[in-house]
Amino acid sequence: MLNRDWKCEDPKQQLVWAAATSEALRVLEGKWKIVIIFQLFAAKQPLRFSELERRVEGVNQKMLIQQLKELEKDGIVTREIYPQVPPKVEYALSDMGLALGPSIECLIDWAFMRREVLHASSAA
Repeated sequence: MLNRDWKCEDPKQQLVWAAATSEALRVLEGKWKIVIIFQLFAAKQPLRFSELERRVEGVNQKMLIQQLKELEKDGIVTREIYPQVPPKVEYALSDMGLALGPSIECLIDWAFMRREVLHASSAA
């Protein structure tokens, strides 16, 4: 991890960070991508398409295929096809996908913190 001076007043540096953030969010945008990434983390092993489909509740096959293709194109997910009948296809996180681990953990922590704050303010 790089250390950043978040109090940096350099507008050029701020634009670089904003652009990097936008780029990261573009790769992860989509209703199902974060859920897919989380499920691949949680599995700790490659998952067959049908298993991933069961784990990502509410997604239809077409959307899951689309999101997996985009994640594969962006280097987050790997797809391995085994030459057998019927074909066996497994999905796993690439090294780039695995590098998202700390960020996913931070998002989960933030979501729980946000829930607590919203619950406390609605109870008041």
